[in-house]
Amino acid sequence: MTLWPCSKRIGTGLLMKKTDLTLKIMTQQLPIISRKAIKLARRLLREGELVALPTDTVYGLAANAFDQFAVRKVFAVKQRPLDKGLPVFISQIDDVCLVAKNIPSEVRPMLNQFWPGALTVVFPKNDRLLPELTGGAETIAVRLPNHLPCLELVNLVGQPLVATSANISGRPTPSTAREVSMQLAGKISLILDGGPTPSAVPSTVVDVSCTPPRILRQGAIPVAELQAYLPTLSKAIP
Repeated sequence: MTLWPCSKRIGTGLLMKKTDLTLKIMTQQLPIISRKAIKLARRLLREGELVALPTDTVYGLAANAFDQFAVRKVFAVKQRPLDKGLPVFISQIDDVCLVAKNIPSEVRPMLNQFWPGALTVVFPKNDRLLPELTGGAETIAVRLPNHLPCLELVNLVGQPLVATSANISGRPTPSTAREVSMQLAGKISLILDGGPTPSAVPSTVVDVSCTPPRILRQGAIPVAELQAYLPTLSKAIP
């Protein structure tokens, strides 16, 4: 199997902060079109805080993927099981190498066609990732969203961001800032309001860490369209 070569560039920033993860905080809500809001979001994310923002699917909860405190805070805020890993956003295809390794070259055509877009791909994880981020698993879920503010924020922070749905685990996924506030106000620092998201359908999830690659979740992109660019993809859902 031919592997896709990766650069060795990766962020660190593993500062632990002695802050109560359950402490109630003031949540600001600002329009995402505001430059002030984007700059504030960048600062907060670099300081290990959590920011909710719209994506091309539903509202997401963002955190610095290489900040141990921030990652742990995502689990606490969402009441998410610790063995359920978190997906990450990148801002360009080649940055998948920052979080993944042993990437099959046969996957590249699918990524070129559907990234940016509503496709999440599960890869073998980079060995330098925080174990908390992956829930102890050897894989990492990665997405390149088709949403300019998301891409800009990843670029401004300078490394991949945790990007999971902005809700309490098991509750409805939010498609408006108000729905985010109803669940997470007092738990996160900032909500960026971009109006209703264009779709309430989640991304399609493909696992390429196994042979053959398989669908883990059918979402916004039909399986048949993916198979045109990744013929070995199995339709079977485990």
